[in-house]
Amino acid sequence: MANPMVYNENDGFVDGILRGYYSGILTSSQYLNFTQCETLEDLRLQLGATDYGTLLQNEPSPIATSTITEKLTQSLVDEFEYLRSNAVQPLSKFLEYITYQYMIDNVILIITGTLHERDTHELLERCHPLGVFETMPALCVATTVAELYNTVLVETPLAPYFANCLSAHDLDELNIEIIRNTLYKAYLEDFYQFCQSLGGPTAEVMGEILRFEADRRAINITINSFNTELPKEERKKLFPVMGRLFPEGTARLAVADEFDQVKVTCETFHEYRTFFDTTSGKTLEDKFFEYEVFLNRQAYQQQFNYGVFYAYIKLKEQEFRNIVWIAECISQNQKDRINSYIPIM
Repeated sequence: MANPMVYNENDGFVDGILRGYYSGILTSSQYLNFTQCETLEDLRLQLGATDYGTLLQNEPSPIATSTITEKLTQSLVDEFEYLRSNAVQPLSKFLEYITYQYMIDNVILIITGTLHERDTHELLERCHPLGVFETMPALCVATTVAELYNTVLVETPLAPYFANCLSAHDLDELNIEIIRNTLYKAYLEDFYQFCQSLGGPTAEVMGEILRFEADRRAINITINSFNTELPKEERKKLFPVMGRLFPEGTARLAVADEFDQVKVTCETFHEYRTFFDTTSGKTLEDKFFEYEVFLNRQAYQQQFNYGVFYAYIKLKEQEFRNIVWIAECISQNQKDRINSYIPIM
């Protein structure tokens, strides 16, 4: 992996394509043009002047923000599938790992929707295209975790991650959240080990990114578990056994009873010291997104690493959130809030 000769021989073409995609990420001046738009039709024209080109050209007027979201997502899926179709091992396996997070999201979306008696067809339409798998429609008929595993997930890549979920019997609200976080914990730990096994710059870049993701999940799980029925010992089991916070920080988060205790714990780690500063007017989630953008841009400071592929997906997702935020502000006439997006370049 660390050998440039081998990297360029196996992955040079795909890396070149990716860096071409990366050069099309929206700049601050383009965002400035977007924020000057009065209508969504103006925004459509401005997007047409970027690398998105004719993406929205054939959509009927008036264009909805949901259509913009759908089209943006499909453009990323098309790029990703092209990269994947040209990748060889171990890059192809790395790209496969990226899709697992979307599979987890889709599984949780469907079983939660089924619990609330939502329409099956509507649920399947809302699933992320990168996380679609063959037996997914059968998720709608599962009533217990064992049934979910044995009839649907046993032959998917998520099967090993379900090992720690089978103790939960009923698919109720609390158990579904426990399943979601248990799956993500297993996924992050597995992906982290895979990246470390690759060694070189990939292990370094992805190690930094995934450790942050593990910390973010630990902080969010702690805050979201306040005033719920989730026992503290169960909360601790949901924390990934990795990250800057692990093990001292996560041990403190496991016994925290209020937000201030989370704040005190995180402020002992210099990376997260400013995350709980309320004077900036930004939310904790905004701070997380900003730091995620920083880490993903850092991935491009190193050559010959697979982290750039993961980073590109995450940067594009932030770009989509920015565009949709601006579009929503325009459509709802909330121009005073239009600049509250997360700049990337």
